[in-house]
Amino acid sequence: MPSVNAAPPSSGTVVVIDDEPNIRRALELVLDGEGYRVLQASTAEQGLEMLGLPEQPVDAVLLDLKLPGMSGHDMLERIRGDDTLRDLPVIVISGHATVEDAVTALKLGAADFFEKPLNRDRVVVSVRNAIRTAQLSRTVASIRSELEARFEMIGSSAAMQKVFGEIEKVAPTKASVLVTGESGTGKELVCRAIHRLSSRCDSPFVKVNCAAIPRELIESELFGHERGSFTGAQTRKRGLFEQAHGGTLLLDEIGDMDLSAQAKVLRALQSGEVLRVGSEHVLHVDVRVLAATNKDLERHVAQGSFREDLYYRLNVFPIRMPALRERVEDVPVLARAFIATFCRENGLRAKKVDPAVLEVLTRRSWPGNVRELKNVIERAAILASDLISIADLPEDPHSNPFEDDDDALRPPAPGILPSAEAAGGGISPPGPASAQPRPTLREYRDSAERSYLVETLHAFEWNISKAAVALGIERTNLHKKIRTYRIERER
Repeated sequence: MPSVNAAPPSSGTVVVIDDEPNIRRALELVLDGEGYRVLQASTAEQGLEMLGLPEQPVDAVLLDLKLPGMSGHDMLERIRGDDTLRDLPVIVISGHATVEDAVTALKLGAADFFEKPLNRDRVVVSVRNAIRTAQLSRTVASIRSELEARFEMIGSSAAMQKVFGEIEKVAPTKASVLVTGESGTGKELVCRAIHRLSSRCDSPFVKVNCAAIPRELIESELFGHERGSFTGAQTRKRGLFEQAHGGTLLLDEIGDMDLSAQAKVLRALQSGEVLRVGSEHVLHVDVRVLAATNKDLERHVAQGSFREDLYYRLNVFPIRMPALRERVEDVPVLARAFIATFCRENGLRAKKVDPAVLEVLTRRSWPGNVRELKNVIERAAILASDLISIADLPEDPHSNPFEDDDDALRPPAPGILPSAEAAGGGISPPGPASAQPRPTLREYRDSAERSYLVETLHAFEWNISKAAVALGIERTNLHKKIRTYRIERER
């Protein structure tokens, strides 16, 4: 009988469980010749002991149904009920099988079933396919786990707990959801979590950024087009509604969608029907639509730039994603999670973070929200060695609201700066206009800031790191201000 040589040499461990020594020996010779390591057992009990050894991982099992003691059916049931073995491929063999036996084995999760006498080629192909399928399933599960970790929502604040509760309630339903919030807050994560917790989790999750698609192409992207329907349409194209059939479609930045496209989206939501550009054939789709925006849609409805009927169709269940400044207690947790993720994805050893860094990050305003925090953390992780310190943080561009023009860091005007002796006593308001010229508002602010910097530096005995933490700024920023205001340490 010819050998199966269609694939490269195999590898893995196979357990053969049969009470007939000749069958076990024959299977060992066949599988050994294909590169497999073969272990033999004459009873189900002995086979289960082999499967339970952590130092001896098994890739597949060839199991006879008729065994002394525990039957093959019972063993297969035990394997499928064990969390550590339930995904192990089991191929059932029998010399006196009935159709009922085969159906029962397949219902219990057998990868294949065949009768004795055994066909060599069929055994080899069946084992090879079973192991490859199991490996592919593990790879898919690993990729899915990594993706879920990447899109995991993190937060223990009251604001986030409210969001989590809303997600859990609406996810199992068919309701449309409108997620609102500032840019960078994580609206897409909310939508992905809803999809993941819904009955559609094994079906496609399709996202379209309505703001990134040109107005003249949005209809083609959403509903598809027929060949020749417009210049450049050389082939038929399936729209995103079709691609999301059975799953979830996220209309991100829905507030930027053109009015004509809004009308067709509304029709698709109401009837479940879509029409490709250039086609007369109506397609029926089963899609759950989620929408997200950072715009005030009610105001756009009032202005006439967004359809009122579509707004109410989408806004069945609204979820508002809080800004990061509304959940500052989550900043340390997010920062640590971003550090761990960045190091893992880039093959770097784990890095620790100085508690002072977390304190500084918590004091920031974060107008860019979680996205801005993530960017800052990744930059710091690249610069740092084993410990991320304040020196590794980029300067906060939002630290001084008065630094908004080219003259923001100029030295204060002469005569406005307080003396070192007066620095500890605060700032006195300027005298009457007849006594001295009145300073400008910027000069007065600069004078007050310099005085406070001097006072803080003295309080911490010129320990720059501690003073920077107390001031809520980065150390590099403090050095910059010291140079700008020409502050010198007294000797």
